[in-house]
Amino acid sequence: MTDAPAYEPPRVWKWERENGGRFASINRPVSGATHEKELPRGEHPLQLYSLATPNGVKVTVMLEELLAAGHAGAEYDAYVVNIREGDQFGSGFVAINPNSKIPALVDHSLPEPTRVFESGAILLYLAEKFGAFLPEDPSERAECLSWLFWQMGSAPYLGGGFGHFYAYAPYKMEYPIDRFTMEVKRQLDVLDKRLAEKPYVAGDAYTVADMAIWPWYGVLTTGKLYDAAEFLAAEEYENVVRWYREIGSRDAVIRGRKVNRINGPLEDQLHERHDATDFELRTQDRLEAAE
Repeated sequence: MTDAPAYEPPRVWKWERENGGRFASINRPVSGATHEKELPRGEHPLQLYSLATPNGVKVTVMLEELLAAGHAGAEYDAYVVNIREGDQFGSGFVAINPNSKIPALVDHSLPEPTRVFESGAILLYLAEKFGAFLPEDPSERAECLSWLFWQMGSAPYLGGGFGHFYAYAPYKMEYPIDRFTMEVKRQLDVLDKRLAEKPYVAGDAYTVADMAIWPWYGVLTTGKLYDAAEFLAAEEYENVVRWYREIGSRDAVIRGRKVNRINGPLEDQLHERHDATDFELRTQDRLEAAE
């Protein structure tokens, strides 16, 4: 493993060049729009602007679960925001999420269109709006919300920490990889021990906590996230693996993982979602075959 070159921080940091790595061209130390670009809008009250990253998948799984549970008001239109191309810095997207991160949701069913950003906030908003996947009992609700916010607080170590230095940094550095690997394995151990006690993260029922954690820590055990399952010895976390497989077999989860996906097998890519029939008619394999 190549050691990082010696570096002495300046007294005052200045942004003078790209920092390297896969996303260097879109990283910058200021916020706000870089270009004018309006967002499309479909016919449903709920408009989602996202990408099938782990944070994006949380929300599309939630919406598909709501529809599967019979909540017709959860019908939605979903549009791709390609963060690799800088779409998140378009003026329309910045207007609904000043932090320029996916996913972002606009609810047009209210007297005033209401924006919701941050994936955990969107899950909680939808759970409360439809009265679903969030326990009503105060103690059970507290447990659910604790795990939801555990994920929101822990994932930066997994994504911005471990994922960045293991998979995306321009060269391998032993210290940060060791530091964040230790933390990710600790988090997996926390989750594994919890899932040894209960079938789902928050207890006996499937909730928004599972929807938030599954796309990160569940998928990590398969190697589909950072290609790191072997490195992390993820198969050792048997309860996490069991939980991943059970949730991954749910029809709504299978559908939700396809929405706004722009990589992987063409049959798993549904770039835009406007209707349930899109899963049968408008996945990328079918669209390309029709050309």
